[in-house]
Amino acid sequence: MAGPRRSIPISALEHHAYCPRQAALIHVEGYFDRSVDTVRGDLAHAAVDRGGSGAGPRTVRSLPVWNERIGLHGVCDVVEFGDGAPMPIEHKSGAYRRGGPADVQVAAQAMCLQEMFDLDVPVGIVFSGRDRRRHEVAVDHDLVRRVEHTTRAVRDLLERAELPAPVQDSRCRRCSLRPGCLPEAPMTSVADLFVPRPLGTWDD
Repeated sequence: MAGPRRSIPISALEHHAYCPRQAALIHVEGYFDRSVDTVRGDLAHAAVDRGGSGAGPRTVRSLPVWNERIGLHGVCDVVEFGDGAPMPIEHKSGAYRRGGPADVQVAAQAMCLQEMFDLDVPVGIVFSGRDRRRHEVAVDHDLVRRVEHTTRAVRDLLERAELPAPVQDSRCRRCSLRPGCLPEAPMTSVADLFVPRPLGTWDD
């Protein structure tokens, strides 16, 4: 009999949407390395957690969220409750790219909030530290399907516990995991080095 379904961290969806090998290195191999970008991100999130005062919608920081229907859990950086409806705000220290991994992450947060509060959450926000702007993400049918597909892909990756082949493209240039990923290394197997050759086929 199969065991309970594994709940997937929302952060793993973003990692997988960027690069499946990155997701496996972090969530299967337990490998993580720090870079200027990751430190900048940590500092930005620490500032968000401290918060501040001011007028505006009721704001909750570091809110744990989950979605039992598809098996997700995580923590929202910020959730604003304007007119009673929750809206997740994901803070990124770098630039924002529409349609990129951050859209998957904030949409997953919106889907969690929708199930938890039984309210429509049609929009999420990605705040980009690079341009200090709020970028609106419409959580439409296509993006919901993308979150569901990515969740299944991550769950399969974690259950197989295999490391996908490296992509070796422009994504590798600023990836903090490059030292451990070694995308430029040849992928030929060394297993044959330890397999005895049949008798009679060795050279004299």
